[in-house]
Amino acid sequence: MARATSRPRPSVPRRTLLTGAAAVALTGAAACSRVPQGGALARLKSQGAVRLGIAGEVPYGYVNDQGEFTGEAPELAKVIFKRLGIGRVQPVATDFSSLIPGLNSQQFDVVSAGMYINKDRCAQVLFADPEYQMLDAFIVRKGNPKNLHSYEDVVRSKARFATGTGYAEIGYATAAGYPESNIVILQDQVAGLNAVESGRVDVFAGTSLTVREVVKKSAKAEATQPFAAVVDGKKKIDGGGFAFRPTDGPLRDAFNTEIHRMKQSGELFRILRPFGFTQAEMTTLTAKELCR
Repeated sequence: MARATSRPRPSVPRRTLLTGAAAVALTGAAACSRVPQGGALARLKSQGAVRLGIAGEVPYGYVNDQGEFTGEAPELAKVIFKRLGIGRVQPVATDFSSLIPGLNSQQFDVVSAGMYINKDRCAQVLFADPEYQMLDAFIVRKGNPKNLHSYEDVVRSKARFATGTGYAEIGYATAAGYPESNIVILQDQVAGLNAVESGRVDVFAGTSLTVREVVKKSAKAEATQPFAAVVDGKKKIDGGGFAFRPTDGPLRDAFNTEIHRMKQSGELFRILRPFGFTQAEMTTLTAKELCR
């Protein structure tokens, strides 16, 4: 996933949604009219399978070189849904911007992509409490020649700035005063690394986890220290979690019960650690807090 072409800028941030209120109302109404009696959890138990919407992003949810679907969210889903009596999980890959529309139109049952929880999305879906929290970081040239450690630094230095399709970092940069029309939109962090290494851009912004993982083998680029974006004078700490249809509250609640047990026992961290997560990214944040 390394296309480096500019594309239309989404007006809402990443791990962000591009659907309007009318589309949400239509898909929500369609979902309500087609949900079988007995509730989602009973239906999925009867079917013996749950369809998981993923976006093909390392390390959140993706298909590996062996053709197997994995990532922190799918691996967590395999454990939790098995405990809920649903033995099989089936990945459904789609573009990130199509995850919530696909969920509400029943293309899949749950979004399992480590999606950031924010107010706009909370108006469209139900979130489980986050399995992780995350700061931002930059990919820059070795030695960080422009001394970039924040979005404000990017604005002051007039650096050539890039981030990914639909990333929340688009909004964070514009909040700091960077012109949205000047942002280079790339497909993902791999494309961002390529762009920085080749000198096409000075900096690529992403989550601290994806940034530090992608630069590990680079001889030309490095990751900055993690930092919190500042929006409206407040530092932003994001959290990612599973998304459910608004009609599936009992399913979300059952999922939450299991994830809370796993946080308390340390099992959650053991599942996420192989994907590059550290103790610093474990969280006690709730979906309610992040939805405000």
